[in-house]
Amino acid sequence: MSSTQDEPFADRFDISGVTPDGAAWLASAGTYPRSTLALWRERPDAPVVLPCGSAFDVVSAPAIFGRRMVDRLWDEGPGSGPVATYRGRMLLFATPGTAQRLPSLLGWEEWGADAAERGRTGSVPPLLCHGKGDAVTVPALVGAADPAPCDSRWLVAPDTRRPWLPGAEILLWAAVRAARATVRISIFPPADQDAKVYDVSRRR
Repeated sequence: MSSTQDEPFADRFDISGVTPDGAAWLASAGTYPRSTLALWRERPDAPVVLPCGSAFDVVSAPAIFGRRMVDRLWDEGPGSGPVATYRGRMLLFATPGTAQRLPSLLGWEEWGADAAERGRTGSVPPLLCHGKGDAVTVPALVGAADPAPCDSRWLVAPDTRRPWLPGAEILLWAAVRAARATVRISIFPPADQDAKVYDVSRRR
């Protein structure tokens, strides 16, 4: 896949496409991997729906927040596994079981509305966890000839039959770091625009 000048991952990630070994790993998630590979041989530009829970789980985040998570993984952590975009969301491929464990870890960190009201994490978008019993649409092996439909594409393309995948703890760490980096906590409440102001400078 060709990259554009505004491609935020072009300087560090593999956006060229999936290797044959990477395709074999993706296909192994399905019930009929040979059929999936046969389809890709005929139509390498076709996205495919694959089940989660065996070869991988997927954590889906809004695109901007997901990018911040991936930045933390690469700048301060161990890196990431395969990463893709789909319909405005970032798909982070994770170890099987992550989808079951990550929500409880996020709850332990007081993730969500209650934490936002207390000003600990601010307005944090939800993370969708796809595991056993779920399925996700994975991008095509290669980029489309028309660069316009870039809604679904690989940012970190799988290139091995056994790619390293982050677990729930690592993704929790990345999410918390990304949230803290985007939230400014003030010790003062916002000013009431309708409040009356009194001159107390002469008060004795």
